[in-house]
Amino acid sequence: MVTGDSWYSCIDNLKAVKNHQIGLLLAIESNRKVSVEKGTWTSVKELSVPIEGLVVWLREFGLVKLFRTQLKDQLRHYVVLMPNTQVQETFQEKEFQELHAHHWKIEQYHRMIKQVCHVESFQVRGKIPILNHVFASLCSYIYLQKMQINEWFANAYRWQRSLYTAVVETFVKDFVANKDFLNPQFNKSVNA
Repeated sequence: MVTGDSWYSCIDNLKAVKNHQIGLLLAIESNRKVSVEKGTWTSVKELSVPIEGLVVWLREFGLVKLFRTQLKDQLRHYVVLMPNTQVQETFQEKEFQELHAHHWKIEQYHRMIKQVCHVESFQVRGKIPILNHVFASLCSYIYLQKMQINEWFANAYRWQRSLYTAVVETFVKDFVANKDFLNPQFNKSVNA
């Protein structure tokens, strides 16, 4: 199976996956046009999608099964295409939830490696230093996962925030001590 967010769900990508006889679960934008009845095109957001999914014709692509989820107050839409059309017709909400859970784990990995491990935030230009930075980011991700499994903390984002706050607080307290001369010194004005 191929999975991804709506950024990757252009028609060319969908067709490439279909041509390789691979299944897919891709998010699509709510304004994508689909047809339930031949000749009638509707935006995905305007459809009533049952929990077990809805077989629709995706414009410029073909038959897919459409599912809708809700994250907080935002509706998200996903299309599923199975290499075997009989499997696609019997593909139900339970299978979608399992597949979506795998998709979400991949999304969480990318979010954490970017936001907590800062894989994209390197200050070097050479090939070897960049590779070293990516390797260090991957190692830190693995170490954070190990710490989370060992229940050192429950949420890496909360842990990072509290760690960062404590480090800044300690720095400010240590740095500012005995440095009153850094505070602005105001002298009374004298009228000459």
